[in-house]
Amino acid sequence: MDQFAPSDEGEIIDFVRAAIANEAPLEVAGNATKAALGRPVEADRRLSTRSLRGIHFYEPSELVVSLGPGTTMRELTDLLDQNGQELAFEPIDYAHLFATEPLGGTIGSAVAVNASGPRRIKAGAARDHVLGFSAVSGRGEAFQSGGRVMKNVTGYDLSKLMTGSYGTLAILTDLTLKVLPKPEMEQTLLLHGLGDQNGIDVMTEASGLPHEVSSLAHLPAGCVAAIGPLAGQTAAVTALRIEGPETSVAKRKADLQEHFAPHRAEFSVLSDAHSKTFWGALRDCLPLCAHASDIWRLSTAPTEGARLVETIRKSGVDAAAYYDWAGGLVWLATTTNAETAAPEIRRALHSSGGHATLIRADASSRAGVDVFHPQPTALAALTARIKNSFDPERILNRGRMRKDF
Repeated sequence: MDQFAPSDEGEIIDFVRAAIANEAPLEVAGNATKAALGRPVEADRRLSTRSLRGIHFYEPSELVVSLGPGTTMRELTDLLDQNGQELAFEPIDYAHLFATEPLGGTIGSAVAVNASGPRRIKAGAARDHVLGFSAVSGRGEAFQSGGRVMKNVTGYDLSKLMTGSYGTLAILTDLTLKVLPKPEMEQTLLLHGLGDQNGIDVMTEASGLPHEVSSLAHLPAGCVAAIGPLAGQTAAVTALRIEGPETSVAKRKADLQEHFAPHRAEFSVLSDAHSKTFWGALRDCLPLCAHASDIWRLSTAPTEGARLVETIRKSGVDAAAYYDWAGGLVWLATTTNAETAAPEIRRALHSSGGHATLIRADASSRAGVDVFHPQPTALAALTARIKNSFDPERILNRGRMRKDF
């Protein structure tokens, strides 16, 4: 595939307009670390934003950074580390799933796919941290939205629209993000040996307590050994992450342990460094990465996670799974081929509510099934109207999200 890396917005406009004139769609990417995420793109040329990199504005005291979309996650993470700050939405790093360089993806691609990690239930998703952006639409027109602070965001909040659009509406040329101080410390309270439904019940209860648990996950026994701090352990674990000042963390951890003592589970605690490793592994799907299988990401009501997986298994789909977001996010690996698994997974979701995305599969499977959950008729029509507004000629990432665009 031919690849171009424009150095500024003007060159991107020229490339897009030329693509429209030649009826030649473009694959839009950063460093192409997520090229296997979504349906195969129908294009012979790739427009990369990797040359649009660097920090344009960073004011740690104002908790805001403006930068080029081609800036790698490693560059941004290193900068924020120096100032004790972070992206609170913890963007997933797909390197382990797609065998690419760790932190080699770009911030533009992370925003484009709305990459969000275990802290989402407290801090929100990537889309909630985008203050503003500049972009070039599929019409070859430059536009911008938002600003450097929330009070400057007026009119339509296009940031929410661009985040999660997988580069099918516009090419980002500049981003402004909200950043936050890192917690003073974190610890993770583990309850060992609970069944899936019991683990989800604990997470549901914990999320309603006044102890500010920032992340909640449950790993069945088969998923535990892949997590470094738990290597060699065989019992299931239910994990509650507590962050903040040291004294507060210690008190809340003790209160949680006392509260859940009636469950008669064995307790243990992951210290600050091990806790970070644990949640990073869950975020990046390490418990399932080694499976020679397709990997799905299911979103449902937190209380429905365990029942959903059981329903999928009863349908004949081979499935290993673990639960994040207090049970509302189910990572599922299956050796059942996608053509057979997809209708059963979505049938199960129809009764419990939610949606399923095929995250990892070979190209033929991703071309043959709906990678993203089919939308209801009215929502699909609205999505098509939005696409027509930004990219009527289907120039940008044609076919990545839906067969018809």
